[in-house]
Amino acid sequence: MQIKPILSALRKHRLSTILIALEIALACAVLCNACFIIAQRIAAMHIASGVDETALASVQLTGYDAAQSADVDARALAAMRAVPGVESVSLLNSIPFGSRRGTAGITTDAAGQHFGGVIEFYVGGSGSLHTLGARVIAGRAPQADDFHAFTGFMPDEGSVQITQALAEHLWPGANPLGKEFWVGKAHYRVVGVLKNLVRPDPTGWTPEQRQWSVFLPAQPGPYLTGSYLLRATPADLPRVLRDALAAVAKAVPEVVIDREGSRTLSDLRHDVFKNDRAMAGMLVGVIIAMLLVTVLGIVGLASFWVAQRRRQIGIRRAIGATRSDILHYFQAENFLIVTGGILLGMLLAYAINLLLMTQYELPRLPLYYLPISALVLWLLGQLAVLGPALRAAAVPPVVATRSV
Repeated sequence: MQIKPILSALRKHRLSTILIALEIALACAVLCNACFIIAQRIAAMHIASGVDETALASVQLTGYDAAQSADVDARALAAMRAVPGVESVSLLNSIPFGSRRGTAGITTDAAGQHFGGVIEFYVGGSGSLHTLGARVIAGRAPQADDFHAFTGFMPDEGSVQITQALAEHLWPGANPLGKEFWVGKAHYRVVGVLKNLVRPDPTGWTPEQRQWSVFLPAQPGPYLTGSYLLRATPADLPRVLRDALAAVAKAVPEVVIDREGSRTLSDLRHDVFKNDRAMAGMLVGVIIAMLLVTVLGIVGLASFWVAQRRRQIGIRRAIGATRSDILHYFQAENFLIVTGGILLGMLLAYAINLLLMTQYELPRLPLYYLPISALVLWLLGQLAVLGPALRAAAVPPVVATRSV
C-alpha cells in the first residue's frame, strides 16, 4: 500500500481530517487520565486496613458530662461485655474508617527542626491493639507499664507502635526500633512496628500517607470516653452490635448514641469510599461516551468519503484493484489519521496530568498508559472504518464507470 497517495488525498480534505485527529487526540488524553484516576480510586478502595474489619464494630457516645467520663465508661463497658457473643470491647479514640480524633504533626528531633509529616495517633486503652487485630511484625506489643494517664490531647510520653509505611518514611532503610519523635514537647519512643494500620479517613491523603499511623497506649480518661471498639465473630457481629447498643442505652440512659458512627467497620468502609465509587462510575461513563463519539465520527467521515469517492473507487476496480486493495486503502488511511491524533493526544494527556498533579496532588501518569490507550484507539479506529471500507470494496466497477 502506497502512503503517498493516501497523504495526497488527505490534504484535499484538511479540515475534516484535522477535526477527526483532534477528536482522537482528546479521546486519547481523556482515556489515559480517566483510566489512571479510576485505577487510583480502585486502589484506594482496596487499601489494606491492617485490622480484622469483618469482626469489628464501632460504638460512639455523645452528650455526656466530661466530669462523669469514668462513670460513663465503666457502665458502658460493663453493659457491652455482658452481651452474649462479645469477644472484647476496648476504648479507642479513633476508629478505622470512622471517627478521627488523633491527627498531629510530628518532628524527628526535640528542637522541632525536622518535620516528619502529619500522622494519625490511635490512642487506646488496655487490650485495644489486640481487639483491632493489628499485626506486630517487629519489636513488641504494648505492655502493662506502657499505659499512662493523661488529661489533654494524648499522653506527653510513651512507648508506641508505628506502621511499617511510617517507619520507612521517617527513617528510610534504618531499624525504627528505639527511634524517637516529638509532637511539640511530647516525646515518644518506637518499640514496635505494625504491618498496616490505616488512617480513619484514608481518602483525604496520598497513597503513601494513608498508612501513617501510630498506636499510643493510654489509661482511660476524659479524652477516650465515648469511643469504643467492639469485637465479635463476623457471623454474629450485626446481632451483637444491635444488642450492645440496646444494652448501652439501658445502662447509660443520659448519653446520646451516635447511630451514624456506631456501625460495623465493613459498613464504615463502604461509606468512606462511596465518593470514590461514584467518581469511578462517572469516569467510566465519560470514557464510554468519548469513545462512542469518536467511533461515530470516524464512521461518519469514512462513509462520507466512500460516497464522494465512488467514481474513483470504480475506476481503480476497473484497472485491476481488488476488493482487498480498496479495503486496505481505507484501513491505512484511518490508521494514519488515528496515529496523528494519538501522538497529539499523548502530549495532551501529559499536559492534563501535570495540571492534575499541581492542583489535586495526583501522582505522575505512568508511561504504560500511553501504549495501552494507543492500542485501544487503533483497534476502535479499525473497527469503526471496517463497515464503510467493506461497502467501498463492494462497489462494482461497471456501476462506478457508468457515471463517468
